[in-house]
Amino acid sequence: MLNGHEPGAGMFSKSASQQGRLPKFELTIQSGAMGVRQALEAFMSELSPLELEIEESSTVQLVLAEVINNIMEHAYPEGGAAGPIVIKCTGRDDGLHLHIQDEGSPMPGGQLPLGMSQSLNVGLCDLPEGGFGWFLIKDLAKDLKYRRIGQENHLHLRIAITAP
Repeated sequence: MLNGHEPGAGMFSKSASQQGRLPKFELTIQSGAMGVRQALEAFMSELSPLELEIEESSTVQLVLAEVINNIMEHAYPEGGAAGPIVIKCTGRDDGLHLHIQDEGSPMPGGQLPLGMSQSLNVGLCDLPEGGFGWFLIKDLAKDLKYRRIGQENHLHLRIAITAP
């Protein structure tokens, strides 16, 4: 690693420092087709010293995947300009604290979506195509906060895990 960047990484760069077994690290990816997969692989690799239980690991991956997918779909829509997504993670006694920022379009109304559950008591053809992401994020993560600062979106959240 050179100056916080992996040689030839292309899609993302990372920097890390360990304080005990709780990680503190940062990943930067470019929005694009493989961005979510690469971000999840790199993120979970950084968390490997924690030896998370499968349920905790799945929760972390689901929340992060939904957040990044929403950024790529709405902040950097297809056909628009690609841009960076920065994911900062700090491990604390109460869980993983994530700060995710991007330079894409702001959230509608300058606030987080409501994240209401969708009714599944409808016919197969009437099932909603989307609308589950923010419900899942708000259900699985804690302390969600969104702010638009200048030309950047900033999302803060906490995912409760059992500290080693």
